[in-house]
Amino acid sequence: MTAPYPTPAYPSAPLDARPARWAADTVAALREGARLRLDYTARSMWRVDRVIDEIRRDGPPYEAVRRVLRGFGAYAGEVIARQTGAEWWATDGDPCLRTPDGRLWTPMDEARRAYEGDGSLGLLCREAIAGR
Repeated sequence: MTAPYPTPAYPSAPLDARPARWAADTVAALREGARLRLDYTARSMWRVDRVIDEIRRDGPPYEAVRRVLRGFGAYAGEVIARQTGAEWWATDGDPCLRTPDGRLWTPMDEARRAYEGDGSLGLLCREAIAGR
């Protein structure tokens, strides 16, 4: 079921490696700054959701954490891509993933929703991976 995750306009072409780079930067920053290890597994997503919850409780404005959330979304997308063979696609907004079954996923939007208290990157990953 993909109803909770809006489908963007059909993407025009695969993206370059930007989301993978954002994910790698996020993994490195969390390893160095928070001593938190992320290993690109679906199991690691509960840690990411917990970090987003902690950031939200601290109460910074969205604009102050926008790039961090983009990195978390990219990390979730890379977890999905590695588990399912999904590819990053360009849209009018943030990149999305297209899984081999044709479904589109918007992990950057889900990271924003998680920050607002209305989403979970872990649940997004679980749903995307279950459909492979």
